[in-house]
Amino acid sequence: MAIRPSDWLLTKSERANALTVLDDQHPDDEAWSTGNHVRPLVHGATYFAELYQRIQETRAGDLIYFTDWRGDPDELLTGKPGSGVEDVLAAADIRGVDVRGLIWRSHWDKLSFSAEENRQLGEQLQAEGAEVLLDMRVRTGGSHHQKLVVIRYQGRPERDVAYVGGIDLCHSRRDDARHLGDPQTQAMASVYGERPAWHDVQAAIAGPAVHDVETVFRERWLDPTPLSQNPLFRLHDLMSRTDTSPDWLPEQAPPPGPVPGGTHIVQLLRTYPNLRHGRDYPFARGGERSVARGYSKALARAERLVYIEDQYLWSPDVAAAIVETLRKNTDLRIIAVLPHFPDQSTPLSRMPQDFGRVQALAMLTEAGGDRVACYGIENHAGRPVYVHAKVCIMDDWWATIGSDNFNRRSWTHDSELSAVVIDTIGGDHSAYARRLRLTLAAEHLDRKIGPAEFPGDISQIETGTAPGDLDDSRLLKLMSDCVDARDMFDAFAFSAARLQAWHDGGRVGPRPPGRLRPLRQPRLSRLTRLWAAPMYRAVLDPDGRPRVLRRRGEF
Repeated sequence: MAIRPSDWLLTKSERANALTVLDDQHPDDEAWSTGNHVRPLVHGATYFAELYQRIQETRAGDLIYFTDWRGDPDELLTGKPGSGVEDVLAAADIRGVDVRGLIWRSHWDKLSFSAEENRQLGEQLQAEGAEVLLDMRVRTGGSHHQKLVVIRYQGRPERDVAYVGGIDLCHSRRDDARHLGDPQTQAMASVYGERPAWHDVQAAIAGPAVHDVETVFRERWLDPTPLSQNPLFRLHDLMSRTDTSPDWLPEQAPPPGPVPGGTHIVQLLRTYPNLRHGRDYPFARGGERSVARGYSKALARAERLVYIEDQYLWSPDVAAAIVETLRKNTDLRIIAVLPHFPDQSTPLSRMPQDFGRVQALAMLTEAGGDRVACYGIENHAGRPVYVHAKVCIMDDWWATIGSDNFNRRSWTHDSELSAVVIDTIGGDHSAYARRLRLTLAAEHLDRKIGPAEFPGDISQIETGTAPGDLDDSRLLKLMSDCVDARDMFDAFAFSAARLQAWHDGGRVGPRPPGRLRPLRQPRLSRLTRLWAAPMYRAVLDPDGRPRVLRRRGEF
């Protein structure tokens, strides 16, 4: 089957942002680049180990640009002394690497955010000579949620790399296939234990798309708007002599050349809100909603399987797009892998989250019935694993890894970044998309790996060695019963039911293989719904669209 990217991807006109320079390098109405190679890095430990190595390779004249929602200066990228985020970035700056960072100026720590940690990372790196700034150029109550790192090697463009996904440079992210959790923990709901298990994914991009990711950073860095409009923040910065003026950036190098044998088409999707009150992003007047538009276009084409891994799935506005395609295509199946429980246990946080999820999943179940299946995952000790990944794969063609969640906040209100990949090889599918889907399924189903590949099963492997490292023929053999969309749907259902039955039966006998258990919806009283509904809409899932689009129900 010939691949026509415009069938699945947004064109420049469909991105609907005339002010951005993101697509200036792309010909005609194309809003994507070709000749790339993208590697999904499953688990924070896998990503951090590679990031550490790639930073260590930098030398004078290279650059490292990054953005973060949360950053902890002491997070150890390899688990060993000297591999802390601050240590490796400061050492790179001392070597003459141009290190720049934009970290969200977070809300108050007592509201379960990370203001102090983010400030520490910024201040400590500034003291070492790097320029890392706190960025609060967001809509009221919003955040900068993009998580990207760009590394460009002067004179070695073939080594250039960009990382895009859901993994912050902070505590709790350095987990691996065993899901025993990061020894450096972040406070979460008690049900996740003292060392919360964490599931996440980041994409490593090589090729011309590296230039696109760098452009996303540059547009934010060069925004002349003050980093914060809050007079108290500005007074604090003045008194503490905090750097609030981004320095110049060197001229952007041309895009790296196509990767030899690179078959991946990459499109970047973003969210920026309508800032209101006379403010605007100079690169996105009225905001950009290409995340929402990109998902909506792809969902309209989905016919067989939409596979989702997401931290949240709770917005009626987002669910409506899935409902429409469920009703149109009666063979379509939805699999969603979500957290068993919210990350925070206080009623003011947990109940609105539960309300939003109940509302969205009820819409999907009503439209799709038993064609919709939702699961949580647990480790072999029976502890729930917090799903923080933001992955979506449709019909083994359209596959995205990013920072955005399936909620209105991510589609309209916060800054977000996602990398969509379509592979030009695979025949009747995208080889990249199918490989990603089967790799994730192999972990959740606890598929055994024979001695010809790796000893034991993936739950016993510490960092990155997992089915994702198998060649395609071995992965297809290992996952032969999941290649077809309907078969994978059934395999997930069987595995989850078997593990749930073992739990319900008192855990008698050997634990069945698999990590999946059916997601159980909380029951909310009428009184709880009355107060949780407005809290959910106003605080947890706000709407960042211009009023005219809100009235029309459009993105």
